Amino acid sequence: MHNGNVLGSIESIGFMASLVLYFAASVLYFIYAGTKKQKAAGAGFLLVVAGFVVHTLCIVVRGINAGRLPLTNQYEFASAFAWGIALCFLVFVKKYKFDALGMVVAPLIFLVAGYAFMLNREINSLMPALQSGWLGFHVCTAIVAYGGFGVAFGIALLYLLKGKLNGPLSERIPDERTLDTLIYRAVALGFLFLTLCMITGAIWAKRAWGSYWNWDPKETWSLITWIIYAIFLHLRLRGAVSGKKAALLAVIGFICVIFTYVGVNLLLHGLHSYA
Repeated sequence: MHNGNVLGSIESIGFMASLVLYFAASVLYFIYAGTKKQKAAGAGFLLVVAGFVVHTLCIVVRGINAGRLPLTNQYEFASAFAWGIALCFLVFVKKYKFDALGMVVAPLIFLVAGYAFMLNREINSLMPALQSGWLGFHVCTAIVAYGGFGVAFGIALLYLLKGKLNGPLSERIPDERTLDTLIYRAVALGFLFLTLCMITGAIWAKRAWGSYWNWDPKETWSLITWIIYAIFLHLRLRGAVSGKKAALLAVIGFICVIFTYVGVNLLLHGLHSYA
C-alpha cells in the first residue's frame, strides 16, 4: 500500500477514535450533571485528554502526509477549531478546577469535530495565495482565538442556566461572580489571539494580493467579531457590563465566530472561500 494511503488510513482511524472519546466524555459529563458522582467528571476530563492527544497525532500525521501545515481547507480548519476548543478547555478546567465546564464544552468539542468528520478530507496541493510562511502564524492564532471564545461561550451558557436550574446540576456550577470573571478571562484570551490573527492576516494579504485589507466577507465578519469582543472588554473594564449582559455578549460573539467560519463559507463567496 502506498505510504500516503497508510498515513491517510491512520489519520482517518485516529480521528474517528478522537471523536468517540469526545462523545464518551460528553456522556460522562452529562452523568456528572445529573448525579453527585465526582468520578464521572474526572473520567470525562481524562477522556477529553485522551481525545486531544489522539486528535493531535492525527493533525501531525496529516501534516506529514500532506507535506505542509494541515490548516488550509474546510476539513483541516474545522478539525483544528475543535482541537483549539479542547486545548483551551483543558487549560481552564485544570487551572480553575472547573469540572462543570465539561457539561457544555465537551459536547461543543464533539459537535465541531463531528462537523469536520463530515467534510471532504481529500488532500490537495496549496493554492498560490497559501504558499506563505504567514500561513502558520495566521491560522494558529485563529485556532487559539476561537478556542478561547468557545470556552467563554460555554461559561456564558452556564451563567445563563444557573438561575433556572435546581438540584445536583445547579450545585455543580460555580457562583455567578466566579463565572463572570472566567467569561472575562476567556474572552480576553480569545481577543488577544484574534487581534494577532487579524494583524498577521493583513500582512499576509499584502504579500498575496497587494493590499492589507480587501473587505472580503471573511475579513469583514472577522472585524465584526473583533468589534463585538472589543465592546465587551471595553464595557467590562469600565464596569458598565457584567453578569447576564456580559454572558449574552459572549454568546452573541461566539455566534459571530461560527458564522465567520461556517456561514461565510456556505453563503458568501470571497478570497477565503477555500477555508
